[in-house]
Amino acid sequence: MIPFGTTKGGDDVHAITLAAHSLSVTILTLGAILQDVRLDGIAHRLTVGSDHVSDYDGAMKYHGCVVAPVANRLKDASAKVDGQLPQFEANLDGRHTLHSGSDAAQGQVWQIDEATPKHLILSHDMPHGRGGFPGNRTITARFQILSGPALRLTLTTTTDPTTIANATNHSYRNLDGSADFNGHQLQITAPSYLPVDDISTLVTGDVRDVAATPYDFREMTTPMAGHPALDHTFCVATNRRDLTTCLTLKGRNGVTMTVATTEAGMHVYDGRDTGYAGLAIEAQGWPDAPNNASFPSIQITPDAPAVQITEWRF
Repeated sequence: MIPFGTTKGGDDVHAITLAAHSLSVTILTLGAILQDVRLDGIAHRLTVGSDHVSDYDGAMKYHGCVVAPVANRLKDASAKVDGQLPQFEANLDGRHTLHSGSDAAQGQVWQIDEATPKHLILSHDMPHGRGGFPGNRTITARFQILSGPALRLTLTTTTDPTTIANATNHSYRNLDGSADFNGHQLQITAPSYLPVDDISTLVTGDVRDVAATPYDFREMTTPMAGHPALDHTFCVATNRRDLTTCLTLKGRNGVTMTVATTEAGMHVYDGRDTGYAGLAIEAQGWPDAPNNASFPSIQITPDAPAVQITEWRF
């Protein structure tokens, strides 16, 4: 563990590096950010990151972090939770909630619970009512390097009363170390995706077959910056399930990353707001689920916490 910097709020941030099986990763205590990923023999990093904490306080505030308690968008900054209709921060277009608002877990310094050369456990406590969300919650992020090599992240959210939870890692991936992701090949097993509106990129509530659309990635495809525009959830399952491989990303130089997850959705964002530097690949539940009764539920209770597992295999 080494000092990494200080946030604009005056909090100290530390960096912890794990290394094994020819893979090394660096995680920050700020937002449980996956700041660096390296493979032996590859000169460049395999995730878009910064060496300056000020960048994560600004334009890169979602790069590599654990977004929690609820990733993605909530329509009209509200959602039905256990028969109630709490109101959240409307930080998107003055009307909707994006990534749980400005006081979410990704902007906080997390506690180090355990650290070894191969695994790290960080946690963050969120009190009842923060950002409008009910429940005294603890969010735990366990990073493990496995043989393969692979990096596994287990996100666990516990609560006292019933609440909603849909955390994700929000890393932007570029396997070439290049200025943008052009030339990367992408494959996603999803037979359907969630269309979004043209105003706030909110899901419409429809589930659409990918066939004959620009969002059919069932075979290896080479997306280009803006073609198609990507800020969509791909429906790789209809409920949380056993760890299953569902996405492959391959760089021009041959480096390949496969993603396995327990989650029903794989959200892919093209990073247009940062010059298409990398593809944000976010394993999560379907967005805005509480406001769409046909979507897989993201409600959790004291007896049924959320346990979300994702593996990146190189």
